[in-house]
Amino acid sequence: MTVPTPALTIEIDRQQQLPIYLQICERFRTAIAAGHLRPGDRVPALRGLATQLNTARGTVELAYTILVDEGYLQMRGAAGTFVSASLPASVTRSSRAQGVQAARARQGAAGADSPQPPPESRDGRAAPRQAALTVAMSGEPRPLQPGLPALDAFPRKVWNRLVAQRARSGERAMLAYPDPSGYRPLREHIATYLGLSRGVTCLPEQVFVTGGFRATLELVLRSLARADDRVWFEDPGYLLARDFLTETGVQLVPVPVDGEGIDVERGTLLDAQARFAVVTPSHQSPLGHTLSLARRMALLDWAGKASRWIIEDDYDSEFRYLGRPLPALKSLDRRDRVIYCGTFSKVMFPGLRLAYVVVPERAVERVGKVAHSMNAGSPMLLQAAVADFIAQGHFARHLKRMRALYAERRVLIVHALEKAFGERLIVDLPPGGIQFAVQFAEGPDGPVDDVAVAARARKAGLAVLPLSIWHANSRARRTRRGLVMGFANIADADEAGRLARTLRACLDG
Repeated sequence: MTVPTPALTIEIDRQQQLPIYLQICERFRTAIAAGHLRPGDRVPALRGLATQLNTARGTVELAYTILVDEGYLQMRGAAGTFVSASLPASVTRSSRAQGVQAARARQGAAGADSPQPPPESRDGRAAPRQAALTVAMSGEPRPLQPGLPALDAFPRKVWNRLVAQRARSGERAMLAYPDPSGYRPLREHIATYLGLSRGVTCLPEQVFVTGGFRATLELVLRSLARADDRVWFEDPGYLLARDFLTETGVQLVPVPVDGEGIDVERGTLLDAQARFAVVTPSHQSPLGHTLSLARRMALLDWAGKASRWIIEDDYDSEFRYLGRPLPALKSLDRRDRVIYCGTFSKVMFPGLRLAYVVVPERAVERVGKVAHSMNAGSPMLLQAAVADFIAQGHFARHLKRMRALYAERRVLIVHALEKAFGERLIVDLPPGGIQFAVQFAEGPDGPVDDVAVAARARKAGLAVLPLSIWHANSRARRTRRGLVMGFANIADADEAGRLARTLRACLDG
């Protein structure tokens, strides 16, 4: 049976700063939300829509690819492209209803969110974890270090020139105490960049510049958390965030992660009344999965029903090697419950110690007061240089070069690992990021002791981390055993082969 293509009028505005392919994506999302396109409907063919819009076929193809990656559309070969039959009900809900809910949410009681600084506590169970992190996350860069961008490929001459120009400018602001909220031009550039590349619509006033993700978490929790708040946390999940959250006194609720990201249904069963969820939707840390559209909508529904907060850690989503970077979870947030966190550590270099957070409008005043009370603020010289780096186009060019470079380097290490380990190692390469996790195949004597393997690797000069310690219970039978490693600094195939052979020797002891 032939499925008709519904009449659909799509208009684009060539005066908008938003690229045409992103405008097309937004028009389709709106049409699906409003019910003009329903699950199973065929959408216009690439050539036909390109002709209708008087734009290149490649532009429409890029938009369709993004919508397929997000889960809105499905490509069925010669049959055509269709609205996904498995769209969650919350996606197809009337956009009018969403608007009413968003308005009501913005009128919500600020008192219900009023914070109390969480008390500090210590977790004494992390000795093996701390030993691994001390070597892998600090000091001199080491081979295969997770989360480390390509230091050899950063445009240092350009950067040095920009910093020197700012230092010689004689601006008094460069010498004064920094604005705790961040350098205003940098906040403006961040807001523009997020709107164009991540689908996050925000004002510069919502952007706060911090000294790293840990500083971002501290600012958010001091502003919005109460003592003993319960927090959903991915299991396995980002080590440094878990350790810091434990220290603050909030109660972590480990929620399992599978191929679709955090299991929202399981999280609801474990603790439906938690007030926060800390997630990595674009590139789950450490497994690399992308949070599915159904899970995204379920998570947003969970947060919107009871004034909960979602902290979205979007740490390295700029680097995606299959299609364009996916829009952020925040781009789907109609109730203003997502706190979006980004960093310059992965896209430039970690020595900057610069990150940022986009807070919901209702929380701007509160977060601003806490930022001032913390005497927060990063050096204005570096913030101004980053603003110049973005404004002069160096940032966009650098990202483009790094995507191509990292795509090559990750293939080098994967081939080397497969050659060195054979069937002893399972490599499930994610579509993005600058690190990935591999798992050891279980041997005749049972699961591999990945902590011991990583310890031997550290002695050999490598900075890999055992995968098991990213789990809430690293000793459970179901815990994954393997290694988390970075690949951005691998220079060539020879180096990749040498590193893989060293790791293989560590497996054998």
